[in-house]
Amino acid sequence: MSQEKPLKIELLDLERKSLTSAETGGDAGAIATLGGQALRANRGTSLNLDWMEQVRVNTSAVERRAATLVTRRTVKKEWQMAWLLRAITCMDLTTLSGDDTDERVRRLCAKARQPLQNELIEKLGIGALKIRVGAVCVYHLFVETAVRALEGSGIPVAAVSTGFPSGLSPLEERIGEIRRSMEAGAQEIDVVITRAHVFGGVWQKLYDEIVAFKDACGPAHLKVILGTGDLLTLRNVAKASMVAMMAGADFIKTSTGKEAVNATLPVGLVMTRAIREYAEETGMGFKPAGGIRTAKQSLEWLALMKEELGDAWLAPHLFRFGASGMLADIERQLEFHVTGRYSAEHRHPMA
Repeated sequence: MSQEKPLKIELLDLERKSLTSAETGGDAGAIATLGGQALRANRGTSLNLDWMEQVRVNTSAVERRAATLVTRRTVKKEWQMAWLLRAITCMDLTTLSGDDTDERVRRLCAKARQPLQNELIEKLGIGALKIRVGAVCVYHLFVETAVRALEGSGIPVAAVSTGFPSGLSPLEERIGEIRRSMEAGAQEIDVVITRAHVFGGVWQKLYDEIVAFKDACGPAHLKVILGTGDLLTLRNVAKASMVAMMAGADFIKTSTGKEAVNATLPVGLVMTRAIREYAEETGMGFKPAGGIRTAKQSLEWLALMKEELGDAWLAPHLFRFGASGMLADIERQLEFHVTGRYSAEHRHPMA
């Protein structure tokens, strides 16, 4: 049996810190820095169709870069455990099943408050970090249940809205759903775009739709789901990303998790580079969702964010995983680190 090895807390600061004045150039409202430039929260811009026409994507180059990402950067031992803890803090713990119940949502919220078992926390020596997830994401019907279950925790509730997952209900109904979720206490809104606007290149309609969603959200964070698995080309992904950001999205998100193809590293690379290009105007968040199930995949996505956008994007206010199933595998990897044994999956239930 391997000797238990407590994880040194100082390996990776998991608490979100305010950026220093030196880092932001004295801009107190900055949420991140990129290339030495202080970035503020996205408020959107007018739709720039000339910019849209200039969008190009070299698919083969993107695929080569994504393939080498996982071989160019690796983390081992205690550092790997610290990165896995970081992944937990950036996770949207989610239940979006047709058989969801109030009790399942309450159990999920309890897991969100304490994603790791007490025994494992003690063995890792991380009690002072108070690890928790980035948010809990549910259908509108369960927003009030989640808000009550998370009261006092500081964990926001995200609601999937706008005819999730297809996004094909009438616009007025989708806007009304956002407002009802806001009234129920949601602090983040995940919306679904009309993919047909992308296929037809009707960028003004897509822009106007997202602007309407942004207005309905008020102070809540708007996470725009592009449904990248349905968009057919990486160029479509890049253009949809740019329109969403121009319209005021706080996050751009890959998928609903219901498509045949969900979050992939090539798609993530295209979207993060769109964020980088747009960053002269604003700060932006990113959320890959669907198909991310293992601890190893979480490390790959964190490496992508670090290399493409920098350390500032390794925090829940700018990066989220829509991948609840990944948490059990991360727990198993952490337990292996301190005991030398993999625990059974049934010891790490989600809800």
